[in-house]
Amino acid sequence: MAIIIEKADKIATISIDCPPVNAISIADYAEIADTFEVAKDWADINCIIFTATGSKAFCAGLDLNEFLAATLDQDPARARIVRRCFAAVRHAAVPVIGAINGPALGAGTVLASVCDIRIASENARFGMPEINVGRCGGAAHMIRHLPQGLLRQMYFTGLPISAAEALQCGFIQKVVPFEDLAKTARSLAEVIAAKAPIGLRMAKEALNKVEFMQTEDGYQLEQSYSTTLMATEDAREATRAVVEKRPPVWVGR
Repeated sequence: MAIIIEKADKIATISIDCPPVNAISIADYAEIADTFEVAKDWADINCIIFTATGSKAFCAGLDLNEFLAATLDQDPARARIVRRCFAAVRHAAVPVIGAINGPALGAGTVLASVCDIRIASENARFGMPEINVGRCGGAAHMIRHLPQGLLRQMYFTGLPISAAEALQCGFIQKVVPFEDLAKTARSLAEVIAAKAPIGLRMAKEALNKVEFMQTEDGYQLEQSYSTTLMATEDAREATRAVVEKRPPVWVGR
């Protein structure tokens, strides 16, 4: 198993577990995809923390030994699995917090990019070294987050940026000492998980859909989600709770 799943208090923690540096095979990509696709049916989960075991790396990228053993005729099928993996994380039904516990290189950087929010330990690095091994990287995902000049520098040189540099350009939302990473991610997840389940899922879907739309079209679509949400019992309960200055009690409908 490449994945460890833990659930508690409306929060699921999904951890990559491929020691020593969490380099992932095509089978591991498929397992990550399967996990996040199944997670859409976790009605008791309002937030996901995506991280990895150990302190050496979040994900060192593709398992190069497997890459060397592969033949060109296998590449289209392998490529589809990789795309499915990244899409499954990005389109998870609930918000995903990436708790980046160490270097994230190649596929690791892309896996971080498809999370909704990223918190990194101070020893994290982010890089796209594919040019060094005869591949192209995940620029289509990274272009959502990085300035063009920085993206192209990383792409053409294969050199990583530090957690501090990633924070400065906005790719990472917070950098903390390694020993504080799990606690920091958990605290943020608890804030998110306390929100209305229907609201979180609709907000996530709306954000993903409007991201590349024209402003006016995107806002019109967002309003349609808001109209649908306002008709739910949880929306009315949210308003009552604010007026009555008490915690809301969600019913999930």
